[in-house]
Amino acid sequence: MFKELLARLLEPAAAPLNDEGAKLALTALLVRIGRSDHDYSEPEKDRIDRIITRRFDMDLGGAIILREQAEAMEAEAPDTVRFTRAIKEAVAFEDRIGVVEAMWQVVLADGHRDSSEDALMRLSSNLLGVSDVESAQARQRAEATL
Repeated sequence: MFKELLARLLEPAAAPLNDEGAKLALTALLVRIGRSDHDYSEPEKDRIDRIITRRFDMDLGGAIILREQAEAMEAEAPDTVRFTRAIKEAVAFEDRIGVVEAMWQVVLADGHRDSSEDALMRLSSNLLGVSDVESAQARQRAEATL
């Protein structure tokens, strides 16, 4: 499935994602933020699994499978711009703020922030149409849940 999704993301004018494609793209974006500091830790993987179970109403086993598929896809995936464009087209604005909050939860899961994570957060939030103020508010909510 992810090869088809990757092919769609590589198209100049990618077609809108279906629900499964949107779930995989969102999870791959969470994986990308987790890997951005070159230390993709167990707390980050665990946080992604918990986000998936809650957001997509999945059991833990299904969430782990989805995360593992997203890890494989992210390793082969195009740039972050295409990921976020696909998510922006598939997800309502209110839910995109939730995506940014989920990304902050992954960034904060290991107890420290890295400049590469901050840079990817700024880029991704902007590309998702979420302002710096809204991203900061999402970060504060994420910090409160940890």
